[in-house]
Amino acid sequence: MNEHELRKRLATLRIEHRDLDAAIDALRASGSTDQLQIARLKKRKLQLRDQIAAVEDELLPDIIA
Repeated sequence: MNEHELRKRLATLRIEHRDLDAAIDALRASGSTDQLQIARLKKRKLQLRDQIAAVEDELLPDIIA
């Protein structure tokens, strides 16, 4: 992937992560007792965070000076 594609992927992942955060908050606010659904959303959110970190690492590799 080139830099433009990585930045586009990063933006998409961040939007999905933010949307999941909003969905989790909405479920909690509605008084939902479906803990399994909330747990699945949280797990997906953590997976997205890992993917975001991986893409950021590709864009800004660690350089030991």
